[in-house]
Amino acid sequence: MKKILIADDELNMLLVLEAMLKKEGYEVITASDGFEALNILHEKDIAVVVTDLKMPNLDGLGLLARVVKEYPSIPVIMITAHGTVETAVTALKKGAFDYITKPFEQEDLKAIIHKAFKTHTLNDDELFAEADDIDRFDIIGTSTEMLKIYDIIKRVAPTTTSILITGETGTGKELIANAIHKNSPRKDDPFIKINCAAIAENLLESELFGYEKGAFTGAVNRKPGRFELAHKGTLFLDEVGELPKDMQVKLLRVIQDQEFERVGGLRTIKVDVRLITATNRDLFQDVKKNRFREDLYYRLNVLPIPIPPLRARKEDIPMLTDYFLDKFNKKLSRNILNVEQDVREAFLKYEWPGNIRELENLLERLVLLAQDDTLRIEDLPSEIESPDEMLSATDLRKPVKSFKEIIKSKTAEIEKQMIITALDECGGNVSKAASRLGLSRKGLQLKMIKYDLRKGNSG
Repeated sequence: MKKILIADDELNMLLVLEAMLKKEGYEVITASDGFEALNILHEKDIAVVVTDLKMPNLDGLGLLARVVKEYPSIPVIMITAHGTVETAVTALKKGAFDYITKPFEQEDLKAIIHKAFKTHTLNDDELFAEADDIDRFDIIGTSTEMLKIYDIIKRVAPTTTSILITGETGTGKELIANAIHKNSPRKDDPFIKINCAAIAENLLESELFGYEKGAFTGAVNRKPGRFELAHKGTLFLDEVGELPKDMQVKLLRVIQDQEFERVGGLRTIKVDVRLITATNRDLFQDVKKNRFREDLYYRLNVLPIPIPPLRARKEDIPMLTDYFLDKFNKKLSRNILNVEQDVREAFLKYEWPGNIRELENLLERLVLLAQDDTLRIEDLPSEIESPDEMLSATDLRKPVKSFKEIIKSKTAEIEKQMIITALDECGGNVSKAASRLGLSRKGLQLKMIKYDLRKGNSG
C-alpha cells in the first residue's frame, strides 16, 4: 500500500504533485483544505500526508495537530512558500516528519516522501520487540531509570528517527547509541562515530564530508568523510553542541537533503544515514543564547533520550562494581575475589561527579594496585572513603585532618575533576583541554602526571 494524501488549496500544485507522484508508483488522493483531508483520513488507509501550510478553513498546522493526535503513525510533510526558520521550527515542534519550501526541486520532495514511507512501513513487530530480544551491548543496570532507557531503545531502534542523547560526561551516551544501532535493521552496516569536540574547527568539514585530491595543502589523495563511510548505517556525532555555527548550517543541509559535496569537489554525493547525536550541554539554553541553531536543534531532537547520572541510579552501583571487577581481572590478569562491605557502602554514599567512567577508572586502578585478593576501604582515595569529610574523634582508622589539609585535599580533588572533564570533553586532546582550562600544554601535562592521568584515565 502506497497511498499518499496531498492537501493544498492551489489546483495547479495539486495537479503537478499528483502527476509527479503517480509516476513514482504512488496512489495519490487530493484534498483542497484540512477538513477535507481529515475526512479522507477517516475513510481511507493513508500512509503519508503532504500538506500546504496556508489553506482555508483548516490550515496545515491545524491538520498536522489532528493527524499527530488521531493518526500518530502517519508521517506529515509540510510544504510552504513561507519558508522562515520560525515556520519550520513550529512544524517540527508540533510533530511534522519534515518540511520543504516552495519553490522546491522535485527530487528533494521525492527523497523526503521516500523516507516517510520507509518510516511508516515498519510494522508493529519491528517497532515493539520483546524486551528479551533487545541486546543491551554492555549497558549495565536494572534500576527503574535504566529500564525506561531499554524500553526507549527497543522502540526507536528499528526507525530512522534522529535521536539526541543528553547527559553528563561519563554516563554512557556512546553505549546507548551503539545499542540503538545494533538493535536496528542497519546493524550489519557501519556504525561510524566522531567526537566533534576533539576535532579542530578547520578540519571538521573534511572529517565529516571528506575531500578531493588537491583540495588543500597536504590533500595528496581523495578521502571519504564520516557521512560517506556511514552510508546505509548509523553516524554518531558525540558532543554535537561543540559544532561551530558554519558547520551547523552544513549539517542541517545534509539532514534535510541526505546529500553533500566533498571539500574541493563538485559532485553531489547522496547518502542514506541514520543520525544519532549526543551532548553534555543544555542545547535548548544554547539556542536561547544564539549559540546553536534553533532549526538544527529541532531536527536533531526529534526523539530525546536523557541519560541519568550515576548518583540518580545508585542501585546499579553494586552490579557495575562486579562487572568492572570481572572486566579488569581478565584485562590485568588479576584475581580479586572480594570487595569489603565498607567499600561497597562508600561507593553508595559517594556522588560520582565523573559518573560511570569515574567508577570504571577507579576500579581499574584498585584492581591493578591491590595487595591481595580483596579491595579494602584503606585502598580508596580520601574523597570516596570519606566523601562528606565528616571526620570525628571516634573515627579511629585515621587521625582527624586539619583545616588546611582538608582545604588542600578538596582543592586537589576539584582540580583533578576539572582536568578529567576537560580531557573527556575534548576527546583526550591535551592541547584543546589546556586551552579550555587556561593552562599551557606543558602545565597541563605536569598536572596529568601529578594526578596519574597520563594513560587516558579521565574518569
